[in-house]
Amino acid sequence: MTGAPVILNGLKDVAARYDALLCDVWGVVHNGRAVFPGAEAALTGFRKERGPVILLTNAPRPAHIIPAQLDRLGLPREAYDAVVTSGDATTAELASRGDLKAFKIGPDKDEELYRGLTPNFVELGEADYIICTGLYDDIAEQPDDYRPLLQDAAARKLPMLCANPDIIVKFGDRTLWCAGALADIYAQLGGEVIFTGKPHKPIYDLAYKRIAEITGAPVSKERILAVGDGLGTDIAGANAEGLDVIFIADGIHGGPARNDAGRLDPRKLKAMFAEEGRRALGALEQLRWTAQRGAEAT
Repeated sequence: MTGAPVILNGLKDVAARYDALLCDVWGVVHNGRAVFPGAEAALTGFRKERGPVILLTNAPRPAHIIPAQLDRLGLPREAYDAVVTSGDATTAELASRGDLKAFKIGPDKDEELYRGLTPNFVELGEADYIICTGLYDDIAEQPDDYRPLLQDAAARKLPMLCANPDIIVKFGDRTLWCAGALADIYAQLGGEVIFTGKPHKPIYDLAYKRIAEITGAPVSKERILAVGDGLGTDIAGANAEGLDVIFIADGIHGGPARNDAGRLDPRKLKAMFAEEGRRALGALEQLRWTAQRGAEAT
């Protein structure tokens, strides 16, 4: 797999090489409000012709609650076989910490993460570590609002468990901050950060295990294809795991890769990936199975 991705017509162009698919969700399948055109056909096409589709997401929530969310957005369950989340990997890490005291940063919507566990939540001054799933209010707040709190925590040398390494996501036409933005500040302040989601190994190990459960045997990494839009999460994680990966440009990073007409530009793609030190097998503007009429790659 060379550094510069080839612009593809659709997922079908390369699907025959693979027996399983790891597909990012937010920014690739949907934008928080609706499923992208072509995404359902791409996922069902791969399932029909090749093998299982695992939705691999940095959502800081357990996998079992994600299908209902996707139902509401319009993605049928026939489009995927399983969901693996950063939340799944985080619960394992939380369980390993036993009775240690935790200071919690994150919105109420992430409370499902702690169901079935018995974390001992305390104020910062009493804590042994921090668990961060996001900002308390990702609409009204900014990451820098947390700098004084994070400076205090870093001075206390508390490790931070980051349940979502994403920096931002697009929610419709809005950009929302994620837990990874707070983790970045904390690391800059000298704090220790423990990540569970992409691009880090725990979430991939869970995904490989899930594939083996579905197929009845392990699938080699050479036969697993990843798809994502995040250069620092999806692409970096696939690179670290030795997986081939397709970059989706209509997510959070696609602007610099487009020409004046708004189409993907091979030279700009090459420059962007070289600057980031990443590599990808191919690139698509949006996830799709085959080329849309009049939209063939050039």
